[in-house]
Amino acid sequence: MKNQIANFRVTILLAGTFSGSLFIPSSVAQTAVAQERAQTQPANSNSAASTPAAPVPQASPSSTGKRPRLGPTGLGKHAANFYQITWGVDSFGAKAVESGEMIRFTYRIIDPAKAEGLNDKRNEPELLDERANVKLTVPSLEKVGQLRQSGKPEAGKVYWMAFSNKERYVKRGDRVSIVIGKFRVDGLLVE
Repeated sequence: MKNQIANFRVTILLAGTFSGSLFIPSSVAQTAVAQERAQTQPANSNSAASTPAAPVPQASPSSTGKRPRLGPTGLGKHAANFYQITWGVDSFGAKAVESGEMIRFTYRIIDPAKAEGLNDKRNEPELLDERANVKLTVPSLEKVGQLRQSGKPEAGKVYWMAFSNKERYVKRGDRVSIVIGKFRVDGLLVE
């Protein structure tokens, strides 16, 4: 019985020692790799001075995955997937047109059933720019009506709406948000 307890203690101690050795700090591991590379590289007899082994590059914050890479619209991969699955739309765009007096928002419909709310005339669209602290709306012209497409959405078609920017508060390079009823997309880059 005492031998079994002693063997169990030894097993636990060995397991703890082994598992503790698996977690080596990255700086120690990088130093060991650099030293091993320096030892295994053959010495160049033609050069008068030997060059030290190149240091192992450190991971930068942008390469660690902490900051998502954003596309030209300002949306990351996960956000784009969210809008496709939840709202049935993708390919967002915001562009200053008519010498900057209008901001045109475009989107492509993938699933017409999910995207119905975006084309519903009862939902008043708004463009928000936090930098300029403004909220733009879609103007309604007397003979034309609202400057937006409405009606039954069709899959694969690109739809648009234009926001009035007469005072040119919103400029190219600004990040804006679009709100249409419950739909909201943030961080679109105005081209």
